Amino acid sequence: MTAGARITIVTRTKNRPIFLARALDDIFAQTSQDFELVVVNDGGDPADVERLTSQRSDAEQARITTLHHSESVGMEAASNAGIKAGSGEFVVIHDDDDFWAPTFLERTVAYLDDPAHAAQAGVMVRTEIVIEELVEDRIEPVRREIFWADMRQITLADMLRINRAVPISFLYRRSLHDAVGYYNEDLPVVGDWEFHLRVLSHSRVGFLDGEPLAFWSQRPESEGHDGNSIFAKAAEHAHYDALVRDEHLRDGVAQGGLGTVLYLSRILAEQEELIRAQQRRLDESAAKLDHVLERLDALNQTLISRTSVGEFLKKPLLLAKKLGGRG
Repeated sequence: MTAGARITIVTRTKNRPIFLARALDDIFAQTSQDFELVVVNDGGDPADVERLTSQRSDAEQARITTLHHSESVGMEAASNAGIKAGSGEFVVIHDDDDFWAPTFLERTVAYLDDPAHAAQAGVMVRTEIVIEELVEDRIEPVRREIFWADMRQITLADMLRINRAVPISFLYRRSLHDAVGYYNEDLPVVGDWEFHLRVLSHSRVGFLDGEPLAFWSQRPESEGHDGNSIFAKAAEHAHYDALVRDEHLRDGVAQGGLGTVLYLSRILAEQEELIRAQQRRLDESAAKLDHVLERLDALNQTLISRTSVGEFLKKPLLLAKKLGGRG
């Protein structure tokens, strides 16, 4: 481990040596090298991790700390273990399958070092989703798209609706954990979102717009260790999303009572009824339109039959019969 490194990078991994190899290349290619790396092997085969880290140069190996969990403790517990094993002023989670632009660390640290941003707890960056697939031992890109292309700032109001950031995109001050705590280890999924909510409830977070500096790897077709939890555990995401909202709602009610919540719930119920009424009107209009289209189609079929080739051929045949009779 590099003593005095300003940045602690935590890489969570489990039986994904192909991705871990890319992650290590990505991390050590950063233009800023003022970091320590904690690799948390959360229940995977230690041999793969040791093999890959031992292939790095001596100088790089000196900056790596590896934690092996004999059994998986979950994503959030793995994050916490890695964070606590480091001592950097700044913290960032670099999962084994995601990656950065080479200047990610340089630009995010420079942003937080700027006195104008001293009150901000961290900074998130423009992120690009990279759809990939594994072809034998290769990672093949399929397509790319900007994650939340309309995002121009990070706000609690937006984060309350849905998670608008992923760990690979967020570098923050270690002191934040003293204020809001660590990742919630009771959450098997959506732990990063719940952490973001607590962070934004406490302080502001900056946003580096422009070209993407973080890349979120997604593999919709992959399963098992190679899959993404957002696809493989979609039902769990929905379940724990609801639990997180309910927990924070209870906290709010305990502090401020039910009055505001009851009032807002009534307004939401009225809005939902207006939406349902509008949907009913749309359905009725659609049914009427279908009826009109059916009548038009029937009329069209009638016109076609009356102006078919057979109808046109009848006229010269009748004329020929008349002329033949005169002869």
